Amino acid sequence: MSLRRTTATARRVLEQLRRDPRTIALMLIVPCVLIALLKWVYNGSPHVFQSVGAALLGIFPFIVMFLVTSVGMLRERTTGTLERLLTMPVGKADLLGGYALAFGAVALVQALLVAGLTMGPLGLAVRGPGWAVVLVAVLDALLGMALGLFTSAFARTEFQAVQFLPAFVLPQLLLCGLFTPRHEMQTVLRWLSDVMPLSYAVDAMNKITKSASVTGGLIVDMAIIAGAGVLALGLGAATLRRRTD
Repeated sequence: MSLRRTTATARRVLEQLRRDPRTIALMLIVPCVLIALLKWVYNGSPHVFQSVGAALLGIFPFIVMFLVTSVGMLRERTTGTLERLLTMPVGKADLLGGYALAFGAVALVQALLVAGLTMGPLGLAVRGPGWAVVLVAVLDALLGMALGLFTSAFARTEFQAVQFLPAFVLPQLLLCGLFTPRHEMQTVLRWLSDVMPLSYAVDAMNKITKSASVTGGLIVDMAIIAGAGVLALGLGAATLRRRTD
């Protein structure tokens, strides 16, 4: 893996994003609109927003990045861009590392915007440090990106890439503890929840909301999220194809 080739790939991805205002709006504006809409929906029941708002700060970046990267990588293959890149001295690790670097920068901006809006004008009360909220949101976004890159290998069209959203994301959304505490689930569902990385994203946000200090449990949750992202990137490298037949 070459740092120069990785950064060159990241610059190329960022330049492509700069020329695509709709994708920028999807990544930066839509999460803000969704969290604001949630606040207004529960305007008469502020305790509901306080209980789920922090969790959604981790969920929204995950979903958005999964969607953008799965479609984006598939487009790289179907247009032949990926095939041309891999004929050059650019390895799979350079390519995926560049994607992670580029989308990591976007995820940081996204997390700062959404966290600033939620904990500022929308009034979400968080006892823990603000930087921890931003860090968990960035890790969740990178996890969504890594899973998007991995699942794109199994799609032949952009429509098929979008179809992986309910298959890979919705089960995690239902079992992550957002709707009901994980310890109250049936045993099989709790086991499934334990192996789904989005569960630890919600756990981490809930810990930040309730505790003023950075606990060992929070660090473990963040390490699991980061480890799942690295594993997904490794699987993405193993399944990365030059083009879609």
